[in-house]
Amino acid sequence: MTLTVKRFDELTLEELYEILRLRMAVFVVEQACAYQDIDDKDQAAVHAWLSDDDGIAAYLRVMDRGVYDEEVAIGRVISLRRRQGLATQLMREGVRIAREVFGADVISVEAQVYARGLYEKLGFRQASEEFLEDGIPHIRMLLRF
Repeated sequence: MTLTVKRFDELTLEELYEILRLRMAVFVVEQACAYQDIDDKDQAAVHAWLSDDDGIAAYLRVMDRGVYDEEVAIGRVISLRRRQGLATQLMREGVRIAREVFGADVISVEAQVYARGLYEKLGFRQASEEFLEDGIPHIRMLLRF
């Protein structure tokens, strides 16, 4: 598995296409949720993914304060190969990026409720009541240093 970390303007057209294709396949098609994935925040994000010969297996983006949230935020977390530790591995990289690139002392995620355990084992704690985002139950979670 190869880790790739790039800012938006460093992405090749093929990489951007694969990232957007993956996000659409999971968040729109698999989860049957019609929403605007391309949200004008990608340009300000650092994109990270794990890939192998089969393509991108896990992906996320990290955004500085004020882009998505008042805190540094990690979002669009996807792992195609579930229960293999890829999301955990990539989230650790996302936390590292948040700290090193954006100087985060707090990191936020808007987690789908079913994935709460993934984030809790990384040290994130629930910081909101459950809410619906695009019809899917979410909670805001924070990791403090």
